Amino acid sequence: MHGVGGSRQGDRREQCHGRFRELFHTSSTSTLSTGSSNTWIGANKSYSKTTASQNTGNEFVVSYGDGFNQSYVAGIEYLDTITLTSDLVIEQQSIGVASVSTGMDSMDGILGLGPVDLTWGTVRNTEEVPTVMDNLYTQGMISSEVFGVFFSPANTGDTSGELTFGGYDQSKITGDVGYAHLTSTSPAAGFWGVDESIDYGKTKILNDATGIIDTGTTLILIASDAFDSYKSGTGATLDNSTGLLKISSDQYNQLSSLFFTIGEESYELTPNAQIWPRSLNSAINGTTDGIYLIVSDIGTQSGSGLDVINGYCFLYAALLLC
Repeated sequence: MHGVGGSRQGDRREQCHGRFRELFHTSSTSTLSTGSSNTWIGANKSYSKTTASQNTGNEFVVSYGDGFNQSYVAGIEYLDTITLTSDLVIEQQSIGVASVSTGMDSMDGILGLGPVDLTWGTVRNTEEVPTVMDNLYTQGMISSEVFGVFFSPANTGDTSGELTFGGYDQSKITGDVGYAHLTSTSPAAGFWGVDESIDYGKTKILNDATGIIDTGTTLILIASDAFDSYKSGTGATLDNSTGLLKISSDQYNQLSSLFFTIGEESYELTPNAQIWPRSLNSAINGTTDGIYLIVSDIGTQSGSGLDVINGYCFLYAALLLC
């Protein structure tokens, strides 16, 4: 497990961390997303108001895409207290309370960990909405506006993860942390965006590209021309049932590693790290013994300013620091 970080603040080593839990007076199961910045609840569990709850009367609307589906949420903004851990209690945090949502499955909401710029225009009568990280920092609960995200690979059977506020958990990485400057290329510059390149084995399939780091996207999405090169190199075919590339056992045995160069560091996805966990094949409408690849087509050619989305399947090979 290696670390990848974007260089935004200096000191990233304060150990203020805990297993992710989010409470709005009653327990709420929410997904954390570095590709969006609004925090909201109410998709599957009713919001419990208390004396700390303040209805601003402002409507909010946010759209999402995770590599499989497009979804959106809309509702009313409240100010409320969020308890992340006993030591991290945020007052007057803007949250959305959903009245309409699509494509959210069983989750109640999203904890937005993206840059504050992504909140622009999402709440009526408001320009930007201070994020959870903004308020943790301004309210003095962390001394560095930094967080670390760790996922256990799904194929290990361990579903746990860890979200560290104000630093990162050294025990979760080996070696040194590699830092990369945030990109200035739009539209990736509005996210946690980095300049990167991708090699499949010894073949460069994407050069001088721009990508974003997004825990809220399931797959690794790459520019259409790079995807075509990857598809050709692996010999995979597009599976209509899952929408993913599918390979045979013989093709898996010939699979090369995929290398992502971000900053000065190269991050390797071994052949096993490039396949969808077979124990979860039924979740994507796949066959029990099918071998599906987790690299998919972003839908635009390279050079668009958003050539790669490094989603969850990339991040369980690297600890994320932002």
